[in-house]
Amino acid sequence: MDFKKFKDDLLFVPLGGSNEIGMNLNLYHFGGKWLMVDCGIGFAGEYLPGVDIVVPDVSFIAERKADLVGLVVTHAHEDHVGAIPYVWREFGCPIYTTPFTAAFLRHKVNEMGPGTKPKIIEMQPGSKIDIAPFGIELVQLTHSIPEMQAVAITTPKGIVLHTGDWKFDDEPLVGPVSDVAALKRYGDQGILAMVCDSTNVFVDGASGSEGAVHDALIEAIKGCKERVLVSTFASNFARVKTIIEAAEATGRVVALAGRSLHRVVETARESGYLSKDVELISDREAMNLPRKDVVIIATGCQGEPRAALSRIARGDHPTIRLSPGDAVIFSSRKIPGNESRVNWMHNALVSKKIEVITEKDHFIHVSGHPARDELKKMYALVRPQIAVPTHGEARHLHEHCKFARLQGVKETVEAKNGAVIWLEPNEASVLDHVPSGYVAVDGLSLIPTDGEIIRTRRKLRDDGIVIISAAIDENRQLAGELQLSAPGVLDAEEDAELIEELVDELTRIVETAPKKAKPADIKESLRLAARKLIKNELDKKPVIEVMLLAV
Repeated sequence: MDFKKFKDDLLFVPLGGSNEIGMNLNLYHFGGKWLMVDCGIGFAGEYLPGVDIVVPDVSFIAERKADLVGLVVTHAHEDHVGAIPYVWREFGCPIYTTPFTAAFLRHKVNEMGPGTKPKIIEMQPGSKIDIAPFGIELVQLTHSIPEMQAVAITTPKGIVLHTGDWKFDDEPLVGPVSDVAALKRYGDQGILAMVCDSTNVFVDGASGSEGAVHDALIEAIKGCKERVLVSTFASNFARVKTIIEAAEATGRVVALAGRSLHRVVETARESGYLSKDVELISDREAMNLPRKDVVIIATGCQGEPRAALSRIARGDHPTIRLSPGDAVIFSSRKIPGNESRVNWMHNALVSKKIEVITEKDHFIHVSGHPARDELKKMYALVRPQIAVPTHGEARHLHEHCKFARLQGVKETVEAKNGAVIWLEPNEASVLDHVPSGYVAVDGLSLIPTDGEIIRTRRKLRDDGIVIISAAIDENRQLAGELQLSAPGVLDAEEDAELIEELVDELTRIVETAPKKAKPADIKESLRLAARKLIKNELDKKPVIEVMLLAV
């Protein structure tokens, strides 16, 4: 697409978060310049073995970084801020956000080690700034973390309200309630488009209040006789604070398990959202106290393999051990796609005679996203001409478009990652598509999700590997016995006879090779023979590696 032809048009281009819940990255274009809103991570599925998280492919905007005027971060949840340490160097623009989110981001960036650090410009909640050619005003909305800000983006073509994550909560416990007056003011002024959260568009009623969860968690912990572990999203600071207060109300001390929990709590102390007088102990200290006196807050409510709770469930956490009669409270809900991992964790805990308590048992979780009654109220306040749902899977976005039309919105556009959306009155539409996708975070490295590494891991996981090792002399004869191992394919004891047959046949291939045969040709003959034999015997196609040494 030739963006020069649309230099003075207002365009919206999502690169993440408009095909999934998470991994939000959104671009706005006007006057030949670009503005980014949020840059977050997403959870990796089973199709990415060995990978916990993914980040958006930023190659499109990296090629246009000279025209990228800034990145505005709405709040400090990982799916809105977590990708910055991994991909910011690709585009290198200034970052604008509130003090709490700035402090959280600095902690994350520092953990990544030495290197160029981003320029972070702090904005007070509800403040304005010009990031030419875009005028920016932050609008306070309630969520599950301090200083959640919608972004009102003003251009000569009109105003866009980018909501980020939000809900209407009259008792949020952390921070003020939503700035309804500002939303109505913008609605009265006239909003061209609203780019809005779609997470709970299928949920009737309202999402519920964090204040109600506070009281319910106290009752749930009171009902537990031994050690209690509560798992929630580390970046859900409103819930973390609720758990701390519930533990104090039941006479228990609190320990944290998980680096990301320590990060968000330290940020909250620095920003004044958690008193420095609140005493937190280490997980090692917690294990030395009477079980009835402890609440442990742990990461891993989505079954992330390397998170604290998953390691506890497997029994390989370096410090924490749970005993029969202890209780694990999941103060969260399952994110679509994570059901199998969470269910495995529930079963692993129950099999150890540990009580598992979920939102189905007690009122211990409310969503931080708007249900249908809250969406209806938002549309009544803002009254946009165009609705562009985001933060959802395809089914969420489709349903949200239908819902917006019921609220009297004239135009709706179903976004998907990479779509170039023309925000033009009476002509809003998808003009074209740009490159988008996911990049896997593999340790501290970024690797393509469709590259050789991931393809090989899938192959190893599904079909196993056969490793053939042999040494040949200058006459192309074996200098020792040929060795074969087949992890994930053959059992050394159960399949001993078949392994022997394979070794004999592969040995014959080497010994009958011409004396002038190249080692590379012998290696390929061994690989093809092994593949054919295993396909015939097992109907499998494992990875086959041949280690041939000429001596």
